[in-house]
Amino acid sequence: QVQLAESGGGLVQAGGSLRLSCAASGRTFSSYGFGWFRQAPGKEREFVLAISWNGITSYADSVKGRFTISRDNAKNTVYLQMNSLKPEDTAVYYCAAGLSSSIWRGEVSSWGQGTQVTVSS
Repeated sequence: QVQLAESGGGLVQAGGSLRLSCAASGRTFSSYGFGWFRQAPGKEREFVLAISWNGITSYADSVKGRFTISRDNAKNTVYLQMNSLKPEDTAVYYCAAGLSSSIWRGEVSSWGQGTQVTVSS
């Protein structure tokens, strides 16, 4: 099981960009798939995007063309590049890891503590 720590959240104006990082501990980083989820106030946590152990990505329709997930196995880090941010992207963003092929369904074994992203209009 890996331990995860997100960073990079903050306040940004609509149309701006942010990059979140998720640093993972453990020697088996390359075996894991990773996902980003988010939870807005008063709403359930939702899937944003994921990357498999071999680099296959999946995206929620709401972020396609704006958000990108990537991984650096040498640095044990996963990234979430967010462009063209909208106020509705405001949420706490969570990094997650798992060995399942269905991370997008929340089938994960580890969660980070979350990082706040606020997009002002």
